[in-house]
Amino acid sequence: MKVIFLQDVKGQGKKGQVKELSEGYVRNFLLPKGLAKPASDGNLKTLELQAASEQKRKEKEKEDARELGKRLEEMTVVIKTKAGEGGRLFGAITSKQIAEALSAQDIKIDKRKIELEDPIRTLGVTQVAVKLHPEVKAKLSVQAAEE
Repeated sequence: MKVIFLQDVKGQGKKGQVKELSEGYVRNFLLPKGLAKPASDGNLKTLELQAASEQKRKEKEKEDARELGKRLEEMTVVIKTKAGEGGRLFGAITSKQIAEALSAQDIKIDKRKIELEDPIRTLGVTQVAVKLHPEVKAKLSVQAAEE
């Protein structure tokens, strides 16, 4: 009997997968627990529509990430901090401070998405990578200015 999995079933299949299984297993285990549904023409059509809408949603997310990336590359975030002689900062500028400065400009980015190898410890402009989407990265200019 052909079924469409509604959830992942260990050893059998993943969600959305269509598979041929024994009728007893399907009727006695999968259907009563709501793990699968019969692969009728209507259910297969619904599965195709869901896959298409999911693909469209992912493309929209990627496009939005690209637009945000263009905006970020054009802007410079200025963070004021105390500095000593030779342009050395007291403390450091972290990804959390960069995320807070961006949120002040109505751009919401999680601090974990900002790829800062080491905290910024000197005055001046630093290029910081920001991961907006698994396939989209952008460079953000962060300027450390003296208070």
